[in-house]
Amino acid sequence: MRDKTLCVKRPEVSHEGFASLATPTYRASTIVFDSAEAYANRSKRGPDGYTYGLHGTPTSRTLEASITALEQGLRTVLVPSGQAAITVVFLSVLMPGDTVLIPDSAYPPVAAFCENYLKPRGISHRIYDPMIGAGIDSLIDDTVKLIWTESPGSTTMEIQDIPAIVAVAKSRGVLTGCDNTWATPLYFKPLAHDMDFSSMALTKYVGGHSDLLMGSVAVKDMTLHKKLKDTMRMIGMGVSPDDCALALRGLETMGVRLAHSGRVALNFARKIADRVAPELVLHPALPGAAGHAFFQRDFAGASGVFSLVIPSHAEAALPDLLTGAQTFSIGASWGGTHSLLAPMTITRATDAHAHPGTILRINVGLEDEDDLWADLEPIIEAIATAPAVKKAV
Repeated sequence: MRDKTLCVKRPEVSHEGFASLATPTYRASTIVFDSAEAYANRSKRGPDGYTYGLHGTPTSRTLEASITALEQGLRTVLVPSGQAAITVVFLSVLMPGDTVLIPDSAYPPVAAFCENYLKPRGISHRIYDPMIGAGIDSLIDDTVKLIWTESPGSTTMEIQDIPAIVAVAKSRGVLTGCDNTWATPLYFKPLAHDMDFSSMALTKYVGGHSDLLMGSVAVKDMTLHKKLKDTMRMIGMGVSPDDCALALRGLETMGVRLAHSGRVALNFARKIADRVAPELVLHPALPGAAGHAFFQRDFAGASGVFSLVIPSHAEAALPDLLTGAQTFSIGASWGGTHSLLAPMTITRATDAHAHPGTILRINVGLEDEDDLWADLEPIIEAIATAPAVKKAV
């Protein structure tokens, strides 16, 4: 071969005797074939075959298999974000004339997607009280094809009665799905509770270091897996193998990170509830929290995210208190090593669980507990200054 060809063609190098604990990062757009016949028959390689880099490399397949095992499913697809995980489910099973039910507590972009993208294309949605349980039967008509859940709800932390909702859905022939980002499969397994789709924002606890964006959808039915993959192919959706490598790295430490953050967050939630009105502290593991009994029944543990309702008398002081925090950072997302504070204003479609004003979402990372508490204590003091919100003795 001539020099220019040698610059491009790689020599074969033996892998004999080489074994690494790290998953190799396989970057590829084009995947080559041994023969013209193999290329012509590439569509017959099945769901686990390799045809083009957009549709998977050994790196992404390793991450898929790892998540599938944790989810107790059959297959997993990887998408560019947690929101993409939800939208690809909706797009794969809903057609014009269909309806999806979404909880009032869901991640706000879910409702926005339904209103601004699905609705103009003839797909309806209805918003339901997350605590409706078996009562969701009253909302199901012949157009309802999917019930979406998020347990606990983003920011407001309600735990839904998943078994009751699934039982009703199965009896009516309706699919169900769950955004399981908060708990991860370590603490809750939607597919084991007979749900059809289990989604996560891998951006959060799986990635674990606030440096990647990715989502996953796990299923236990190959027909649903095919619908997801077909939809992803049609809209050109895929993930970067480099991001998959980061997610695989994060997955290895997720168990210890989640245990630590969950322990510290629950300790903080209890300390705060002792200082202010307990109903201001939104944490599923606290008695009196919305769905606490369901949490005790269905969950193996709690993660490191909870919320604090800021009463009106403390709202004016909050911006300066957040800006003055030394260890917490201010920012969206959660699940990484850095602790975060995010002031949120939540608009609810139902009044049953409304919290007017600001809700402060607290994500506990891996910093020292005393340093974190030093940032929280002035906020707690500002809330506790009004006699009306102090805990009754």
